[in-house]
Amino acid sequence: MLIVGLVGGYAEEQAAKPETPEARKARLFKKFESTMSNAVLTGQFTVVGREAPPSKESYTILSIRKMPQGDLWVFTARIKYGERDMTLPMPIPVKWAGDTPVISLDNLTLPGLGTFSAHVVIDGSKYAGTWAHGKVGGHMYGTIAPAQPKPKPAAPKSSEKAE
Repeated sequence: MLIVGLVGGYAEEQAAKPETPEARKARLFKKFESTMSNAVLTGQFTVVGREAPPSKESYTILSIRKMPQGDLWVFTARIKYGERDMTLPMPIPVKWAGDTPVISLDNLTLPGLGTFSAHVVIDGSKYAGTWAHGKVGGHMYGTIAPAQPKPKPAAPKSSEKAE
């Protein structure tokens, strides 16, 4: 009986132990990576000083991964901007406000697109923040959802098969 009591007490003590800082960080990073990989951010943006309703925006993030050192994450994203449509890997700092990731870039130059700044809070399946492109800037907000998988090509019908 003594052994059962000791084992039971040990199990309760293990269950009550708080999460280590390293385990917490790993859990938060994994959740962020899962939320943002193969994801579409769909929302709206405004331009400060322009009297107009918000404009629609959409970003497709193919993947993100944490760099070994510092706050940098590599975001591989499809960017449609004006007539341009390209996929780029971008090193972007991510800061943390407690358990909440904040994408925080200052004057990041994207080849062929220009220089951008943004500070975007990721809150579960929602995002909100500020942005700037040169002297123009505003607010942005919307939702984050998994990207739809590409449809598989239809299999040929039996009548279409080569004989």
